[in-house]
Amino acid sequence: QVQLAESGGGLVQAGGSLRLSCAASGRTFSGYVLGWLRQAPGKEREFVAAVTWSSGSTTHADSVKGRFTVSRDYAKSTVFLQMNSLRPEDTAVYYCAARRGGRSWTAADYWGQGTQVTVPS
Repeated sequence: QVQLAESGGGLVQAGGSLRLSCAASGRTFSGYVLGWLRQAPGKEREFVAAVTWSSGSTTHADSVKGRFTVSRDYAKSTVFLQMNSLRPEDTAVYYCAARRGGRSWTAADYWGQGTQVTVPS
């Protein structure tokens, strides 16, 4: 059974930092991209950042470039999202997801349960 288990969310003041973790288990993820998406109240789910599992190459949404960094620990099958300089508009539920290369996130094969990040204004 494939599981993506997020942790690390919480409440942080504007300008602060959080580190999210996503422990992936149940299969090998060769050929997959693992990423983070978020959904704020009343808004569509949006892409944040992703890492290609095999190569480690990364991509980030423009809204988080320079503030957030995605990475992976291949040996521990864990993906991280380091979030710095947090803003109130970063408040959302953050989801870890895994999709096969070439597919869209709407067709992701696996999702975590989500972790809440709150940055009060």
